[in-house]
Amino acid sequence: MSDAATEEMRTAQGETPFAAGFRGQAGRLVDDAFVRKAFTYAGIALLFYLAEQLFWPAPMGVLVQGMVIGGLTALIAFGIALIYRSNRIVNFAQGDLGAVPASLAVLLIVGPGLPYALALPIGVAAAVVLGAFIEFIFIRRFFRAPRLVLTVVTIGLAQLLALGGILLPNAFDITTPPQSFPSPFDFHFAIGQTIFRGNDVLAMVAVPVCIVALVAFFRFTNIGIAVRGSAENADRAFLLGIPVKRIQTVVWVVATVLAALAVFLRAGIVGLPIGNVLGPSILVRALAAAVMARMERLPTIFGASLLLGVLESAIIFHTGRSILVDPILFVVVLGALLLQRRGEVARTDETSSWKVASEFRGIPRELIRIPEVAWGRRALMGLIVVFALLMPVFMSESQINLAAVIVILSIVGVSLVVLTGWAGQVSLGQVAFMGIGAAVGGFITTRWHWDLALALVAAGVVGAAAAMIIGLPALRIRGLFLAVITLAFALATSSYLLNREFFGWLPVERFERPLLLGRISVATEDRYYYFALGGLTLAVFAVRGLRRSRTGRALIGIRENERAAQAFGVSAVGAKLTAFAVSGFIAAFAGALFVHHQQVLGIQAYGVERSFQVFIMTVVGGIGSVPGAILGAVFIEGFQYIRNVFPDTIRNLLGFLTGPIGVIVVLMLVPGGLAQVFYSLRDTLLRKVAQRKGILVPSLVADRRATEELEVAAFSGVEGKPGGNGETLEPARPRRRKPAKAKSAR
Repeated sequence: MSDAATEEMRTAQGETPFAAGFRGQAGRLVDDAFVRKAFTYAGIALLFYLAEQLFWPAPMGVLVQGMVIGGLTALIAFGIALIYRSNRIVNFAQGDLGAVPASLAVLLIVGPGLPYALALPIGVAAAVVLGAFIEFIFIRRFFRAPRLVLTVVTIGLAQLLALGGILLPNAFDITTPPQSFPSPFDFHFAIGQTIFRGNDVLAMVAVPVCIVALVAFFRFTNIGIAVRGSAENADRAFLLGIPVKRIQTVVWVVATVLAALAVFLRAGIVGLPIGNVLGPSILVRALAAAVMARMERLPTIFGASLLLGVLESAIIFHTGRSILVDPILFVVVLGALLLQRRGEVARTDETSSWKVASEFRGIPRELIRIPEVAWGRRALMGLIVVFALLMPVFMSESQINLAAVIVILSIVGVSLVVLTGWAGQVSLGQVAFMGIGAAVGGFITTRWHWDLALALVAAGVVGAAAAMIIGLPALRIRGLFLAVITLAFALATSSYLLNREFFGWLPVERFERPLLLGRISVATEDRYYYFALGGLTLAVFAVRGLRRSRTGRALIGIRENERAAQAFGVSAVGAKLTAFAVSGFIAAFAGALFVHHQQVLGIQAYGVERSFQVFIMTVVGGIGSVPGAILGAVFIEGFQYIRNVFPDTIRNLLGFLTGPIGVIVVLMLVPGGLAQVFYSLRDTLLRKVAQRKGILVPSLVADRRATEELEVAAFSGVEGKPGGNGETLEPARPRRRKPAKAKSAR
C-alpha cells in the first residue's frame, strides 16, 4: 500500500495529517539503530541507578566522584582492549606501564618543584619511550610464541615495572610516595558534601578529551586505520604490505600513554600507591570493563567503567568499608557476561590464533620395548624416587618444611595442567580453590575431629563443586575472558570468602596435626613431607590415567577444535565441567594438605599474587605436561633452598634469576617451558638409539626435517611469509630451465 493510500485510510479513521506525520517520524526514530542504542544505554543506566539507590543509597556527589574514578579506570581499560585486539593477549602489566612514567611526573612536581605544565609532558615522553622499549625488547621476541606464554610475560613485566615504580622515589630522596600535589589552578566546587578541587576538574576534562583524540586517531589517521586492520587479521595485513610489528609498537605506545595519564590524574585525587603499583583490585576493575565490552567497543568500555566506579563509591560510602566491593564486583561482572549472547562473547576468541600450550608426546611405540630405552626409563625413575626419599636425610627441619611446600605447590600445578594445559580453560584463580580446600579441611579436623584422610577427600569434593560452579561460565566464555572471571573470583575469595569476619566457622587458631587413618602420626616435618609426597604421587597417577582415557582425549580435542570434536559426538559441556571438577578437586586437596602443613589457615597464602605465582610457575615448567608442573615448582620455589647455601652476592643473583627477568628469559629461550628442554633431550637420545638399531621412527625424523626446512626457509625466504623482523621477505628466485629440444618427427 502506498503512503498516500495509507494517509487516506488514517484520515478516514479520524486521524489528522499532523498525527499521521508524527507517527511516521516516531517510527523512523524507533528504526534508527543509533537511537535504539542510546535508549538501551539510558535504560541500563536508569536500572543501575535504581538498584544502587535500593541497596547502597548514596548522595549525588559521591556518585559523581565514582564516575571520575571510573573514567580514569576507562583509560586503563582502553589500553587493555587495544593490546588485546593487536596481540590477542590480556596485558596484566597495563597499570604498571603507566605507573612508572606517572610516578616520574609526580615526583618531578613534588621533588625538584617543576611546574605542572613541564612535568606532565616529561611523563608523557617517558611513557612513549617505555611503551616502545617494552614492545621492541620483550613483546616482539614472542611474536610467534603461544599467546599463553606472552600473557605470562606480561605478568612478569608487571612485577618488574612494579619494582621500578617502588624504587623510583628513592632517586628523589623521597621515602613515602606523595599522596597529593598542587593542581595548576586553584578552583573548587561542591556537590552536596563532596568537594571537587582542581585535580578532579582536570580529570573530568582530560578523560573526554582523551576519548575524542583516541577516536579521531583510529578513524582519520592512516596509522590508526592500519592498527584497526592489523588487529582484525594480522596475516592478511602482512599480505597487504602493512608492517604489523611497527603498528604494534604504536599500539603499545598509545596504551602506555593512556595508562600514564590515568595514573597521573588518579594520583592527583587519591595519591600514588604505597608499596604496590596499581594492585590486582584496580587491574580487575579495568579488565572487567574491557571484558564486558568484549574488548571491542570503546563506548561500552567507558560506560562499564563509569558504572563500576559508581558502584564502588556507593558501596564504600554506604558500608564505610571497601572489602565488600570485590565479591559484589565479581557477581556483577559474571552476570553481565552470562546475560550476553553466546555468539557475541565467543566471537573474538574464535578469530584469534589461540594456542594454549605445546603437547609433548610419549616415547614412540617402535622404541618403547628396546632394552636401552626400557632400562633407561627405569633408571631415571629410580633416581628420582631415591632422591625424593633421601632428601630429608640431608636437610634441616626448616628445609624439609620448604620441600613439603614445593611438593604441595606441585600438586596445584598438576591441577592447572588438567584445566589449562589439556582443557584449554585459562584459570588465574587456582589458589582460590586451594584456599577453599584449606578452609574446609581445617574446619573438619578441628571442629568435627574427622580423620585426616577423610578431611582431604571432603575438601576435594567441596573444591570440585566450587570449581564446577565457577566453570559454568566456561560454557559461554572462552580463552582469556574466562581468565578474568577466575581472577575476580580469586580476589573475592582472598578478601571475603576466607575472612573470618563474615564466616565465623573458619579456623584461625593454630592446631595440631591429626592422626592419619587413626594411627599414623604426621606431626614431624619429615613424616609430613613423605605424606605430601604420597599425595603428589596419587595426583600424578590420577591425571595420567585421565589423560589416557576417552575423557582425556576429548579434552585435547575440545582444546584444539571444539566444533570438530562435537561433530564426532564429544560433549563439550561434560568434558569442560569434568576438567573443572578434577582440577578443583586436586587444588582443594592440595589446600587441605597445605593448611595442615602450616597448622593455621591465614589469608596471605591464598592471595591473588600467589595465584599469579602458581600460574607462572606452571607455564615456566611446561603447562602441557605433568613433569613440567613439577619442574616449574622446583625451579621457582626450589631456588629458595639453594640460595641459602651461597654467599649474599650469589644469593641475590639466584633470586634475580627466579624473578620476573628469569621467567622472561626462560620463556624466550624455551617457549614450551623447562619441559621442552627435557623432552628435546629425550628425543635426541631416542634418535641415537634408533640410528644404532637401524629402526625408522617417522615421528622423530619428521620433527628434525621440519626444523631443517624452517631454518632453510628463514635464510632463503618464502613468498608471502613474514620474516623475522616483521617485513615481507623477497621471494627466492626460481631456477631457469633450459627448453627441451623438439624431437623431429620421422
